[in-house]
Amino acid sequence: MARLHLTLPVLCTLFFSGCSHSRFNAAVEGQKLLQRDAEWSQAASEGKDIERILSYWSDDAQVIEPGQPVYQGKAAIRKFVSDSLKTPGFHIHWVSNEPVFSADGKMAYMPGAEEMTMPDSKGALITVHTRGISIWRQNADGEWRCVVDIANEAPPA
Repeated sequence: MARLHLTLPVLCTLFFSGCSHSRFNAAVEGQKLLQRDAEWSQAASEGKDIERILSYWSDDAQVIEPGQPVYQGKAAIRKFVSDSLKTPGFHIHWVSNEPVFSADGKMAYMPGAEEMTMPDSKGALITVHTRGISIWRQNADGEWRCVVDIANEAPPA
């Protein structure tokens, strides 16, 4: 009988702690995050709805692009996005892959590749290929938002 009194609490602890960890499924969350990122890329590529594009960043997000200042917070990011979309010939598209999650499943990062077309200093359109890392946080409402968005140019081949 003494063993039963010891075994039952241990089994309950294992069962309930196992249940709390089983709620996070990296494969399922990874697909959700990749889908969300692909929708964001599509919205940015279309360039029609600034508020929709901005909705993928957290309020405290930072954007770090090559040769640019750090854009901190939604107001600065809004201006950066608005100015970019007003640039004649501007176009952007990216693909991210392989989300890596924190142990608690509340944060993740994803490497990605970006293609951006814009005018050079003489007005001719050029296409720049960058690589990047986006860091995401899952909000209390369960929605993933990008908190840090970093891109840099790949080294010459």
